[in-house]
Amino acid sequence: MADNYLEKKMEDYQAQPAVRRRATASLARLLRANRSYRGYDNGFVVRDDQLRRIIDVVRMCPSARNQQVLRFRPVLGDEADKVLPHIRLGGALPELHLPFEGTEPRAFVVICSTVEESKYVDIDLGIVAQSMLLQATEIGLGGICIGAFDHAPLREALQLAYEPLLVLAIGRPQERIELVSCSEGDDLNYYRRDGVHYVPKINIDDLILK
Repeated sequence: MADNYLEKKMEDYQAQPAVRRRATASLARLLRANRSYRGYDNGFVVRDDQLRRIIDVVRMCPSARNQQVLRFRPVLGDEADKVLPHIRLGGALPELHLPFEGTEPRAFVVICSTVEESKYVDIDLGIVAQSMLLQATEIGLGGICIGAFDHAPLREALQLAYEPLLVLAIGRPQERIELVSCSEGDDLNYYRRDGVHYVPKINIDDLILK
């Protein structure tokens, strides 16, 4: 019995690195796929239960001082027309007038705060926005964080009780995005070439302080 016990412990121990590698690879794939999409398949309809699933991850996220002051307004279907006039996409490519006609997002989550914005609210905002977009990626969708929008008109259009801080567009992406390695000091503006959207990312050696 002792021999079997030790053999079982050794098997468990040897299995651990493989488990860790699979978890790391899974997160890396999600992060790579979780890009800022500016064009969507308008033939695909995002469902209410999908937005609820995306919002539900917030309950598992850390919150500065555990304040949990963020609130979320899902927007679906024809109501998207109330949001589209008040958002701006592709600030680094104004000549393209993104999104292209027929590829506009048709679902959104508007993130609001029940208290005045502060560094603690912003900490929560960043954490939940990334987590929600990762969840969207996991279920086969994609999205983008939109900070460029007209606050007062959007609040009025959706009759929001609280101030909107960030808008997440959600849908089935209809564009190809590639990451390109660059060095510190290089131009970090994203660009498009032959229909591909390229996003410079600083290489690991320049990110690490020595």
